Amino acid sequence: MELDPQVRALLKLFEGRPAANTLPVEVARKGFSKSIADLVPRPPEPVGVDRIIEGPGGPLPVRIYRPTHAGSARLPLILFFHGGGWVVCDLDTHDATARRLSSGAQAVVVSVDYRMAPEHCFPAAPDDCVAATRWAMAQADELGVDPARTVVAGDSAGGNLAAAVALQLRDEGAPKLAGQLLLYPVTAHYTAQFESYAEFASGYGLTRDMMVWFWDLYLGRAMDAQAASGLPPLAAPLLSQNLAGLPPTLLMTAAVDVLRDEGEAYGMRLRDAGVEVAMHRCAGMHHGFFNYGGVLDGADRAMAQACEWIGSLRPAQGARAA
Repeated sequence: MELDPQVRALLKLFEGRPAANTLPVEVARKGFSKSIADLVPRPPEPVGVDRIIEGPGGPLPVRIYRPTHAGSARLPLILFFHGGGWVVCDLDTHDATARRLSSGAQAVVVSVDYRMAPEHCFPAAPDDCVAATRWAMAQADELGVDPARTVVAGDSAGGNLAAAVALQLRDEGAPKLAGQLLLYPVTAHYTAQFESYAEFASGYGLTRDMMVWFWDLYLGRAMDAQAASGLPPLAAPLLSQNLAGLPPTLLMTAAVDVLRDEGEAYGMRLRDAGVEVAMHRCAGMHHGFFNYGGVLDGADRAMAQACEWIGSLRPAQGARAA
């Protein structure tokens, strides 16, 4: 599979650096933060406003972005869940991405600083993301958004969490979502043996060994034994027996990515269940490319496509805040 020349040049910058899974968690976190800060330009607007809301495990930080010249009209609402294997990254590493989403889609973005492993194993992260989604939709008047135009979105582990939120809200009957934006999402455990895990096991940024490390930290010892026999769909959405009734979906995968096949398998399962799905494999791109706006032309194209899709969504029927 041919890498985009810009991606190849980007990956070359990381050559010789120790892999995250060989480092203590705190060191890995600092490394990810520094890499993003050094490489990714941050648009000057809109600037996020930090806020603390009440979460299921205590105070839950969120960062709220509103387009600079939005006026008084009710805007779409995007709940954004950052990637990082449920272990690394935070509001700052994905700040530029959230700014571009807010500006490009002309939407209010609520980026969620959910609890991470290994300090907080599954299901702390999806619990926080569901709670933040419910809170944001209930604050529609204050945020100046239309709750019927709510989208859950995330990259990698954040895509996993967006899918989990959509599943849980569907099962609970409310509130209704207008869409889910899944960017190279984690949908299955590493034992699922998809071909892309072998094909792109190393040398392309995210490695198979890193995914093993992320999953093991996320599940913790108590749940790790369940991985081979079957995890809850909120951990591995591809294992859900019923995907009907989920909101319209834009699912983007990277052509050169260990997670490519499981993401596309989830998209096909959604489509088979009658969900309206747009699937795009981004040629030449590697895992994490979406966050390199202003660095990779492929990231800029994908962002424009995602924002256009969000703008095209119909309001959810019967949506109400909860």
